[in-house]
Amino acid sequence: MGPAAEQSEIFAPGLLDGRTALVTGGGTGLGRATALELARCGASVTITGRRADVLEQAAAEIGRAVGAEVATTVGDIREREGARSMVESVLARHGGLDVLVNNAGGQFFSPAELIAAKGWRAVWRLNVEGMLNMAEAAFDLALGPAGAGTIVNTTLSPHHGMPGMAHSGAARAAVEALTRELAERWASTGVAVAAVAPGTFDTEVMVKYPAAVRAGMSRSVPVQRLGNVSEHAWLVTLLASPLGRAFSGSVVTLDGARDNWFGPWPPAGLVDDAGEVPVEERR
Repeated sequence: MGPAAEQSEIFAPGLLDGRTALVTGGGTGLGRATALELARCGASVTITGRRADVLEQAAAEIGRAVGAEVATTVGDIREREGARSMVESVLARHGGLDVLVNNAGGQFFSPAELIAAKGWRAVWRLNVEGMLNMAEAAFDLALGPAGAGTIVNTTLSPHHGMPGMAHSGAARAAVEALTRELAERWASTGVAVAAVAPGTFDTEVMVKYPAAVRAGMSRSVPVQRLGNVSEHAWLVTLLASPLGRAFSGSVVTLDGARDNWFGPWPPAGLVDDAGEVPVEERR
């Protein structure tokens, strides 16, 4: 890491020195931000995805920022052999793997009654089977034999239903259940498994959602703003740090309190004529 390299805003320099990390879906959005923060903290980072051009551009930008090379490997997490190939690529390059960030995932916006079986299957394969393929490949080839390491899965908040994304809500709930199951199953080997449930973050992928949906996103968050990608990256990095092992089996929600409320904030009928939430006079 050169003298002009970017440093983390909140973590001590060298927090992850000597650690190797693999971030799926690392070419864009939250995955790219996570890869950047892990690299800032000293980790040797590999990003994966299905589009080589996107990965190469992201790796080059991150590499310039941190003054260190970021590797890429193209593959499809939905296929078991694709998952194993990506893990093997990291092992061939670095000789080991310490942190797997299962960031890749996705969904499309649709009322539940209009989601065809093919659509449900596509979201399930990507979010659930893809995560499990990567976790098992990482455990079998690297983390289990080494007797240590961390897996961080990305899910979604809110947890009490997402109109327009019923297929994703169901799939991410399965990922959270699998996170707890794998944490228990692999605890004796020294491998930690945790999950992050982010709310709505301001990323470039938001443009795919209808304008009316985007316009109301901030209003559904009690803190009245979308998340910053750095905040998500900081949380994942914390879970990748030595402290993160204490969170094994946990799902950490980062959503500006959206999990506690769904709909416009403040709710209709709660504000006064000036648009403010009334404060009860105490005696």
